[in-house]
Amino acid sequence: MKQRVVTILMILAGISLGISILPAGWEMIGQETNDWLNNTITNSILGALIFYLLSLIFVKYILAGIKRLEEKLSEFSIPYILFGSIGAIIGLLLGVIISIPFFNWKLPFVNSIVPVIMMFILGYLGFRLGTTRMDEWRKMFTPKTKKNEETADSQLLDRKSSEAFRKYKILDTSVIIDGRIYDIAQTGFLEGVLLIPNFVLFELQYIADSSDSLKRVRGRRGLDILNALQEDEKIAVEMYEGDFEDISEVDTKLLKLAKLVDGVVVTNDFNLNKVASFQNVPVLNINALANAVKPVVIPGETMNVLVVKAGTERQQGVAYLDDGTMVVVEDGQHFMNERIEVVVTSALQTAAGRMIFAKPAHGTRGIRHEDQNK
Repeated sequence: MKQRVVTILMILAGISLGISILPAGWEMIGQETNDWLNNTITNSILGALIFYLLSLIFVKYILAGIKRLEEKLSEFSIPYILFGSIGAIIGLLLGVIISIPFFNWKLPFVNSIVPVIMMFILGYLGFRLGTTRMDEWRKMFTPKTKKNEETADSQLLDRKSSEAFRKYKILDTSVIIDGRIYDIAQTGFLEGVLLIPNFVLFELQYIADSSDSLKRVRGRRGLDILNALQEDEKIAVEMYEGDFEDISEVDTKLLKLAKLVDGVVVTNDFNLNKVASFQNVPVLNINALANAVKPVVIPGETMNVLVVKAGTERQQGVAYLDDGTMVVVEDGQHFMNERIEVVVTSALQTAAGRMIFAKPAHGTRGIRHEDQNK
């Protein structure tokens, strides 16, 4: 269908150019008096035939260019395109008005090239002005009902998205598979809209179709989480249909999309977090949030833990709390697979999480008794 439309448009352009240009061509070869050649019908038929043959050669290149243009436009938001187009039109109109004196001059360069340059520069400046001041344009066209509402809300509405609030929270594959994002979103701690890019959805589908059973389960879990987010009316979820075909890695696409829509990447991938920080892209790390809300332990506290495996150092045992925090128990190998009471000696916060060091309570009773007497 698109190919036929392009062909018809090229034929119509050929008819128009044949009627306007071919008479000059006949005059150049001395056939201007030949009524069989130099007439409107013949010129239109010849122009249409020439452009039809050209369409057979160039139609696929034209369609490929149109497709690339559609993909580029899909990367931009509707307000961006709307205000940019309005600004460009206003700039072009100003360029035409300013160029009117130049058209009347008889200097070849001034009356032809200068007006084009003026219109191009003003059109570009209008486009930039329309896209970089979108918030101000919105305020100008927003109806004001009450003066007191305007003054009361001005301090809140003047806040730009780059200062504190960012509308879009872009989810990566790892945080969707993890599943905790659904519980966090339900609590209302995440402001704005959860944005799911198409390339993340395709990666989830690829993982869900994997021959590896573990990957297949993880992929299906991620798709279930997406469906749960989509069905929850309290959670705002949007899909991003665009793609960056010149980039192969999903993480790089996420960072480019975050820059494009001024969003925040939500992940639990430690490496992606580091790369995003280097590129000045804001990140919300689910693991960092989990570590931040873990209960704080202080030396001297007691807790009941189950020693499940041996530690890296001699005689050490390792236990885990309900939230996954690792507890390294001194002399814990003597209590393998036993639930014992331990006393916290210290805690260490690392990039991977929190580690707690403890001793069996029965081995520190004397020390604790001495401290209490003091």
